[in-house]
Amino acid sequence: MAITMERLLAWKIMPRLMMFVMTIMYIRVINWGMSLDDLSTQQSAMISVVSGAMTGTIAVWLGSEKK
Repeated sequence: MAITMERLLAWKIMPRLMMFVMTIMYIRVINWGMSLDDLSTQQSAMISVVSGAMTGTIAVWLGSEKK
């Protein structure tokens, strides 16, 4: 059992899955925003927050990959 868990941790499945889901949601939010005729301030704020979260996620991901 311990060998299996070590292999799973070595593959880093969970962080990669989380990055994949985050990327898909980011693309969906951008597509949603582009499909609207006129953006309200609340809608553009949501797109801005999601874009900022994606930027932070990528920064953390790249920072942890260097180690």
